[in-house]
Formats: sequence, structure tokens, C-alpha cells
Amino acid sequence: MALITKKEPRSKFYELLQAQIHNEFNASQQYIALAVWFDAEDLPQLAKHFYKQSVEERNHAMALVQYMLDRDHHVEIPGTGEVRNDFSGVTEVIELALEQEKEVAADISAMAKAARAEEDYISEQFTQWFLKEQVEEISQMSTLLNVVKRANGNLFEVENHLYRESVGDGGTDSQMPPVAGGKL
Repeated sequence: MALITKKEPRSKFYELLQAQIHNEFNASQQYIALAVWFDAEDLPQLAKHFYKQSVEERNHAMALVQYMLDRDHHVEIPGTGEVRNDFSGVTEVIELALEQEKEVAADISAMAKAARAEEDYISEQFTQWFLKEQVEEISQMSTLLNVVKRANGNLFEVENHLYRESVGDGGTDSQMPPVAGGKL
């Protein structure tokens, strides 16, 4: 006997949540591309940083999946969008990452706004962790961009900074919502 799942019409919040799953997976793939670019440039600390960022974005996507499962909503696992692989330099790479984080923050804010407008206070509360996370992500990426600019082309200084500082070490927040399949 086949398992049949019905698709209920979704609220705006759940449509945005489903779209955000795509955005988080795409961000994960983009961060892999950045990490590989840094690996190819023999910049292991920057590569390591973005490999970790990729896993973190994957975990965010899977936390959104788990929330939809917990709320008994149908989940569609999307493909990812285009990923940029070619860059002229480190500053351009970090600027792309910062812009990506700002876009995610705007998307999460729209989700929170939709939940509030729909008087879905449970979903609004769920978005709060992600909003807090985006403040941290934007701050960390802004700091990394400043370090790159101040290094004035001396990438060994950037590498040393990342080696010394725990920038974007991720995965240590015990308040993170549950992740489908477990956090990586």
C-alpha cells in the first residue's frame, strides 16, 4: 500500500519557509565553492572557515525541514541555484559572502513578519533564533572583510587572524532548533 501525503494550502509563512530551505542549501553550496576557491589559492584557514560555514548553512536548512516536519507540513527538498566559482580576489569573495548573509537576514525577517501577520506566534518565535544568528553571521563576515582590507594584500595576516580567532566556529549554540537527521 502506497503512502499518500496530501498537500494542504500553505500560509505565506510556510511558503517563505519552504523557499528559505532552498536559500540555505544554496548558501551551503556557495560556501563550498568559496572554500574550494581558497583551497586552490593555498589559503587553508580561509578554506576551513568556509567549509565550516557550508556545514552550518546545511544545518540551518535541516532545522527548517525539522520544524516543518514537527508542524506536520509537507516538505520539498529543493535543488540549489547557481553557484559562483570564479573571483578576481579575496575581497570579492568575502564581499559575496557578506551580501549573501544580508540577503538571508532579510529573508528571515520576512518570515518573522509573515508569521506575526498570520498570528502564528509559534512560528514567529521559531524565527527568533535565526534572526539572532544572522546578526552574528553578518558581524563575523563584516569583521572578516575588514581584516582582509586592512591586510592590504598580505593574505598570511588574514590566515593568521583566522588561526588565532574563533571566527564562525559555529555549532556550539545549544539554543539552535533541532536539525532533521542530526547536526553535522
